[in-house]
This record gives sequence, C-alpha cells and structure tokens, in this order.
Amino acid sequence: MFETASKAAFAALAESTTVKYLASRYGMRRPTSFARRFIAGETVPEAIEAARALERAGLAVTLDLLGEAVASSDAAVEATHAYGDLIQAVSAAGVTRNISVKLTQLGLAIDRATSFDNLRRILDLAAAADCFVRVDMEQAAYVEPTLGIVETLWKIGYHQMGVVIQSYLRRSPDDVKRMIGLGVRVRLVKGAYRESREVAFPLKAEVDQAYLDLMRLLLANGTYPAIATHDPAMIAATREFAESKGLANDAFEFQMLFGIRRDLQASLARAGYPLRVYVPFGTQWFPYFMRRLGERPANVGFVVRSVIRER
Repeated sequence: MFETASKAAFAALAESTTVKYLASRYGMRRPTSFARRFIAGETVPEAIEAARALERAGLAVTLDLLGEAVASSDAAVEATHAYGDLIQAVSAAGVTRNISVKLTQLGLAIDRATSFDNLRRILDLAAAADCFVRVDMEQAAYVEPTLGIVETLWKIGYHQMGVVIQSYLRRSPDDVKRMIGLGVRVRLVKGAYRESREVAFPLKAEVDQAYLDLMRLLLANGTYPAIATHDPAMIAATREFAESKGLANDAFEFQMLFGIRRDLQASLARAGYPLRVYVPFGTQWFPYFMRRLGERPANVGFVVRSVIRER
C-alpha cells in the first residue's frame, strides 16, 4: 500500500507548478545538479558522452530521447525527426545502436495511425543503420494499442524491434505469451505508472511474484529477453533459474536505469552477464524523473540537499 501511495503522491507533485519551476531552474543546470543522477543530459552530444563512458566500463546502452503524450501531429512529427537525427548521430559516433521510444511521443494519444506511421519511419531509418528499437510501454490504456502496432509491424517484416511488458499489470501473462509467439524480444519491468487495482496488482509482493513468473516464462521460451530490475532478489532468482535450465550467460541480458545501482551493474558485468543501461536524455525529462522518485522515495533527500546546494 505504501508503494501505491508513493506513486500517487509523486504523480500529484509532478503537476505542481512550484515543483516544475524548481526542477527547470535547478535540475540540469550543472553537472552536479540533482536530475543528472538519473538523466544523462538534455542534448544528443551529452547522451553520447554518457554512452561512451558506460561502454568503457564494459556495459551496453539504449538511448531514450525523453518525451511522451504529445498534443499535436506536428509535435509527433518533430519527435520522429529527432529520433531520426539521433539514429544518425549514434551511427556516426560509433556507440551502441540501440534506442527506446514511447508511442505517445509519436502521436498515439492523438490517433493510432499517426503513431504507426511515425514508428514505421523510425524503423526504416533504424534498419538502414542496423539499429535496434525498443518500444517502451506506458499507461494501461496504451498497452493494447502499443502491442497491436508492434504486432502489425512485425508481421510485415519489421523484426529489428522489441517491446516492454510490465509485471504489475494483470494482463501481462497473456501479453508475454503473445509476444513470445511472434518472436518479439521483451524487456520485462515491474511498472511505474499509477494504475487502478482492477488492472494492476496493488501489493509489492504480488508484483514481485508476477515478475518472477514472467521472468521464468521468458527465459524458458522467449527470444533474448531483457530482465530489467535493480532488485537483488529478482536478479538472484533470474540467475538461479537460468543456471537450472542450463542457459548461457549471454542467452539473455539484464537491464538497469542510468544512475541507479551502479554497483550491481558493475558486478553483473564482471560476472559475465550482458548488462544494458537505459540512458534517458532530453529537455522533457521531468515526468520520467518524478516516476523514478516515486519508485524510490529515499532519493528525495538527495534531491532536496542538491537544491539547497544549488541555491
């Protein structure tokens, strides 16, 4: 219940004019500013610099140009062009060719056709650059449209993409099986959006059990699944299950967020597991940042201290 209340509280704070003002003024102003713990920067060069540093440490990356729920077709087209520029920049820089994108950023909140066409444009550019595209998952209302778009594009030959499934949603076992049946690569996460108990498990223990069940299903039957977690118990259970099935370390990968549990990132890489870091960047970083705080309220003290230092 505390976890649900925490997400609700941070969802409310995300709408606060005062909080938004403080974030915009202090969040990214200097390399030591509080948001830079979780955000690589606001520009493509900053993201590429962060990616290079991670790769020097033996880690892989996926780059995410932050943004969601655009309100106009023009804004969706602008985001699509920005992702095209990102693909070109990543290719030129020689860093990992792997990006993540949200469909509401491409117009899904406007209509399905807009986001479908824009994602297809990105996939065409990505294929030409040998770049993998991960379609992020958003609120429950967007799950079916997102999976439908992925499924349609997959069936017409766009196989250089994957999708995200959230274990806290009650529908996710069927969604995982659906993606396994197609051969789509799945990133498994717990989920960070505020949802009703009718569509999502309200208790952490339920979410954790669902995560374990889906992890085992993906490792046993999926195509190169990505197990995205910072939870040592989930990581240990994943390693144990993989070993019990005789899976090689590189039959799947772990994924973690930029700036979170760097100690675990390094230890898993040293143990020989592929570890990919989700590197978010861009000017539209505030909603993402607030979700990270909602997942881990202990970070609030870090933020408050940073704001005081900045002032």
